[in-house]
Amino acid sequence: MNTTPDKIPSPISSINMLKPMVVIGFLCAFFIAFTFEETADRIEKNKAEALEKAIFKVVPGITKKQSFGFGENGIFKINEDKEKTDKLVYAGYDENGALVGVAIEASGIGFADIIRVLYGYDLEAQKIIGFYVLESKETPGLGDKIEKDQIFLDNFKGLDVTLDDDLKSLNNKVVTVKHGAKKNGWEIDGITGATISSRAIGEIISKSTADWIPMLYSNKSSFQNQKN
Repeated sequence: MNTTPDKIPSPISSINMLKPMVVIGFLCAFFIAFTFEETADRIEKNKAEALEKAIFKVVPGITKKQSFGFGENGIFKINEDKEKTDKLVYAGYDENGALVGVAIEASGIGFADIIRVLYGYDLEAQKIIGFYVLESKETPGLGDKIEKDQIFLDNFKGLDVTLDDDLKSLNNKVVTVKHGAKKNGWEIDGITGATISSRAIGEIISKSTADWIPMLYSNKSSFQNQKN
């Protein structure tokens, strides 16, 4: 019985098959890069507008704000040139120019991805007075309760971040506890069904306040003397 061997594709025909794939890949890469360039400015603008609105939410009662950058000399100064820096905060003032509080950005790993938040700090009361989620990809209906659950959001209307006697660290670390188990002012009442996400918020706020609060409090006069 005679058999005919399978025909082996020639190198030329293989190259011809690859050409359309290379062209398609190139076009896809081009359009992705083009779309990114065209939308980057719009995305940044939307983020800036969202941040602007959030500042007025997390520091209730303010009518104006001013951004401050933390300098190498350990002093906060007005960020006149709007320079981008990781050490940037937003002081909020009432209609009489009196300092009401300072808004601070913070971020950390959630259940699904990075969570970015903004919270307000009252330097006189030494309490967190507001909280807002700037960016989150937590699970809809579960993890996204960190943005919607009013009981959870109420944690940040007077969260204790009092400094100890040497003014260099917090008296008590901010922690998230099981829902219904909150007993102290520095505890965050967690969300049933969104344990990981609510604990992630606790970790974000805990780390951020430990880093920021001593610096902000020691620079209190810098913000009070800039009533504009």
